[in-house]
Amino acid sequence: MHEPSLPDRSIAAYDRVTPTGRLERLHSLADALEDVRILHVNSTAAGGGVAELLRSIVPLSTDLGIDTDWLVMDADDDFFEVTKAIHNGLQGSGQPLTEAMKTTYRAVTDENGAEIDGEYDLVVIHDPQPLGMLDRLDERLPDAPVVWRCHIDLTEPEPASLEFVTGYTRRVDHGIVSRSAFEDRIDVPSTSVVYPSIDPLTEKNRSLAPETIAAERDRLDPLSFDAPVLTQISRFDPWKDQFGTLEAYRHAKEERPDLQLALVGGMAGDDPEGLEVYERVAREAMDDPNVHVLTDRSDTAVNVLQRESDVVMQKSLREGFGLVVSEALWKRTPVVGSTVGGIPLQIDDGRTGYLVDPDDTDAAGDRVVALVADDERRAEFGENAREHVREQFLLPRQLEELLEIFTAVLDREP
Repeated sequence: MHEPSLPDRSIAAYDRVTPTGRLERLHSLADALEDVRILHVNSTAAGGGVAELLRSIVPLSTDLGIDTDWLVMDADDDFFEVTKAIHNGLQGSGQPLTEAMKTTYRAVTDENGAEIDGEYDLVVIHDPQPLGMLDRLDERLPDAPVVWRCHIDLTEPEPASLEFVTGYTRRVDHGIVSRSAFEDRIDVPSTSVVYPSIDPLTEKNRSLAPETIAAERDRLDPLSFDAPVLTQISRFDPWKDQFGTLEAYRHAKEERPDLQLALVGGMAGDDPEGLEVYERVAREAMDDPNVHVLTDRSDTAVNVLQRESDVVMQKSLREGFGLVVSEALWKRTPVVGSTVGGIPLQIDDGRTGYLVDPDDTDAAGDRVVALVADDERRAEFGENAREHVREQFLLPRQLEELLEIFTAVLDREP
């Protein structure tokens, strides 16, 4: 286990984007937890939404006066092959878990759990990867409640994967999911629904100076913002369906031959499929000079792409939540997204973007054409989108709801 380096964060800096009453509530909740020590555990320090959330939540909790640590598992590719299979199974498909895979999972989680040192009053474990630590946590911290935060789309889990994970989840004290539709999919003693959020003050989401935008646009050459740009930003993962986005783009290109497509993503440290999917996508796109498959771009570059694109697409087949949708909406860029996971919670269909069936690439392409052709509609959607995210999907709201759960689990009164 290792502790990632963290940026400094001040909750006072969010007074420009969140109501004063919410900041006051955060301080009240923090006062109730002032003598509590909390540990978050997950499987990667970079490359995914969970890591991004923890990179903001942990230092902000500390700034509020709550003693909060974050530990990341140490594991090899064999372990991550197993946990990717579990992840895929929970989302509806994937290779079955063999006894050898289960043995690998148990050995690695047990080894990592044995490395937890110090005293904690509450442990939050994120997704299935650290669940196997429960025996060690029971030994080391018998009085500390365990909260399981599930970030995965649980719409139609495979029974075998569900059974394996449920063997652990029924032993935690409380579960948190991203949609109410997921609450009854898995056996947990009690559950809460907390929508994930974006941090508006990070490099990926903050406002940028015109000269910064201009410099990043130049670095993205040969992608040109003088012609329409459609962008999808997501990990190279089969569930993100970059191939479906390519089909939607090709359909839209029949009406708009000048349309360009940017498929942008990175590789999460706990996702062994990433490189293979990236290479397949790059091969599929290589014959079209207007398709740009980009990886390992800075957060500033992603910010500019989301800000300067005409339309952003998120055509996932399964999606725990998909915060890249709110990232684009926050930057006043309309989004065409599929009706899966948390995407419909973020897109107000016909006001901030459009929702389409995940398998309907023609409909997705048609929506792109309609938006590209109508500057006034894009601007209107963009203003609606900014306010929609401000009201529902910014970090202080999520932190408030998490701290409310922690006080309830620990029987503290704010």
